This record gives sequence, C-alpha cells and structure tokens, in this order.
Amino acid sequence: MGCIINPEIQSKINGLVISPLKQIEDERGDILHMLRSDSPLFSKFGEVYFSNTNPGVIKAWKRHKKMTQLFALPVGRIRLVVFDDRSNSLTKGQLQEIILGRPDKYYLVCIPPMLWYGFQGISEIPALMVNCSDIPHDPNESEQLPFLNDHIFFDWKQV
Repeated sequence: MGCIINPEIQSKINGLVISPLKQIEDERGDILHMLRSDSPLFSKFGEVYFSNTNPGVIKAWKRHKKMTQLFALPVGRIRLVVFDDRSNSLTKGQLQEIILGRPDKYYLVCIPPMLWYGFQGISEIPALMVNCSDIPHDPNESEQLPFLNDHIFFDWKQV
C-alpha cells in the first residue's frame, strides 16, 4: 500500500498523507467514514485494530519496515508526531505534528513504511485510534525507540 498525496492538506513529509474524513451528523448518533476499497489510499487489507490512549500518555517511537498504516481517531484527541529519517528522502530530518480527533480534526492519516511516529493522548477522555494496515502485524517487522532518545528530538511537554 502506498500513500497517494491528497492536495487538500499539505504534509511536510514526503509520502505522509492527511485527508479529511466524512462525518454525517445525526441527532441519534453520527456516522463516521474511514476507508473504502475504492479509495486511492487503500491497496489491500492486512489487519484492523484499535488502540486506546489515556489522557497524557505518550506512545512513541515506532516505525514499520514494510507496513503502511491508515489511522483515524473517532473518539478523543491525540497529538500524532511523525519523523522522517529515511536516507533517500527529500524530507529527511523533517518532523510533523498533527492533532487528530473530532469534530474538527477527523482525518485519515496514511503513514508509509520507514517513518517514525508517536502519539500522545491530549483529550480529557481516553482516545480511540483505528488502524487499518496493509499487512498483519509482525513484531519482527517493526522497530521501537523510547519517547525520550538521542535520535528524535521532540518536546512532548508542549501542547
């Protein structure tokens, strides 16, 4: 799965796509779109999972060697931070911070392989992220760093 650039929201990192998602408001409960098989961001199904992040908690840093991930946040809010250290990338060294969550920041974020990412719960309630990846999770296919390290410099205290 590759991330096709959507010109609606600009990204500072080559291959990272941030695309608005459709929300249909209804007094009985809203409908939140995430992904369709005819979307240019979809190539194949590997796995869908949900990640709950408590307020203030930081889950960082991780990158996948082969997996493309599609994130949406239907409940709560997070601060997603993506870092590009790919040696052949035009945006090597760039860091991008994205606030995700409803109602005004309901996006689909496509993270291609080899980009580092981390996130922090910034709402008063636990945030619920949905991840649709193109391959099933394999712990041997990913790498992790602690959220404070000598490779990626980001101040998680600022909000």
